[in-house]
Amino acid sequence: MRIKEGNKEKDILQAAVKVFAEYGYHNAKISKIAELANVATGSVYVYFKNKKDVLLRIFEDLWEVLYKEAKKSVSSKSLTPDQKMDKLIDVLFDVFSVNPSLAIVFVNEQNHLILSEEGKFQIFYDKFLDLGEIILREGIKAKQFSSQLDRIIFRVYIFGAIRNLLHRWAQDPDQISLEKIRHNVKHITKFGISIK
Repeated sequence: MRIKEGNKEKDILQAAVKVFAEYGYHNAKISKIAELANVATGSVYVYFKNKKDVLLRIFEDLWEVLYKEAKKSVSSKSLTPDQKMDKLIDVLFDVFSVNPSLAIVFVNEQNHLILSEEGKFQIFYDKFLDLGEIILREGIKAKQFSSQLDRIIFRVYIFGAIRNLLHRWAQDPDQISLEKIRHNVKHITKFGISIK
């Protein structure tokens, strides 16, 4: 068996994010990913079965990181539920603000993968959304959030809103900043779920 050297796998994934963002998943070519990663095309197949395997791995890594980072905040005993909600939103925006290409891939490709029910990323995706529900329940119990909120609607709303806003931002980043979107999502979420 051939030994995998250096950070080729990481380089391939980073290159794939850029290529998928620029050309879209369906128009992207493994050869272009290899070229950008500075590896031979055959090297991609040492790490991944095919283009879809690369895409799934991008989402698996993304959602694992998001879940693990968000879990730290939710587990904190020193944060109030509204502070935890801020942290949950920050986790999402922090990842995408440092990698706009990943935001474009996320916006364009995640729904297709969810509908096809492929990939282990859905485990972390669901766990991430579960953390939002935990925060919501804590906030209701602490009388910080309205008890009238439906957890399923909240779950779909918060994630759907962020996805659509990221889509708008990805289409024209100069029109509205990601930081302004982050601030407004926090404001709308917190004051939309607050009892006051």
